Amino acid sequence: MAVVLLHPDTDRIELVDVLAALGHPLRLAIVRALASGEEMFCGAILPEVPRSSLTHHWRALRESGVIRQRPAGRKLYLTLRRDDLEARFPGLLALVLGEAESRA
Repeated sequence: MAVVLLHPDTDRIELVDVLAALGHPLRLAIVRALASGEEMFCGAILPEVPRSSLTHHWRALRESGVIRQRPAGRKLYLTLRRDDLEARFPGLLALVLGEAESRA
C-alpha cells in the first residue's frame, strides 16, 4: 500500500499556519537544515532527536506548506518549499532564516 502525503497547493498555504509551524524550535531547526535546497532523508536532518519525536513536526511542516515529503521505499525525503513560500509570502523565509541580513 502506497503512502499518500497531503501537501497544500501553493494558493492554499496560509500565513498563520506557516508561522505556527515555524514557531517551534525543532521545526525551525528542520527548516534551517533544508535551507540549502537539497532534498534530505528525514533521518539525516536531526539524527540526535528520536524519529518518534520528529514525526509530529514533519507533519506540521508538511500540512502548513513549509516542506514537501516524498516517500521512496521505506524512507521519506524532505525538501523546503522555498519557491512556494516565496510566491505566497515574499521575503518571509529569508527573514525567518536570517538570510536578509547576510545579503545586505
